Amino acid sequence: QVDLVESGGGLVQAGGSLRLSCTASGRILATTDMGWYRQAPGQEREFVARIKWDSGVASYGSSVEGRFTISKNGAENTVYLQMDRLGPEDTARYYCNKDSTPSAPGRPYDYWGPGTQVTVSS
Repeated sequence: QVDLVESGGGLVQAGGSLRLSCTASGRILATTDMGWYRQAPGQEREFVARIKWDSGVASYGSSVEGRFTISKNGAENTVYLQMDRLGPEDTARYYCNKDSTPSAPGRPYDYWGPGTQVTVSS
């Protein structure tokens, strides 16, 4: 069992910044990657960012590239999302995801946290 806990969400004015954190705990055998998704009311879940655990290579959704930065602390099984120049369109619940692919054949993957709310006022 692997648990993910997000933190750092809140209310911020447009143009402001927030930093989200997500820490994995439990029976962690290995990590392939960790990432962030978001979902606004009435909309589908949207990819935000992902970082490969071994290489540190990051990828971003087109709507956040250049404004958001994903980083990690491997020793603490933690991933961060620095969000700058926030706008009302970034208002959503942000979810942490671990292991989009299995770390080894047969292992469980695709873990999700409960999410943290980010609200950006105009």
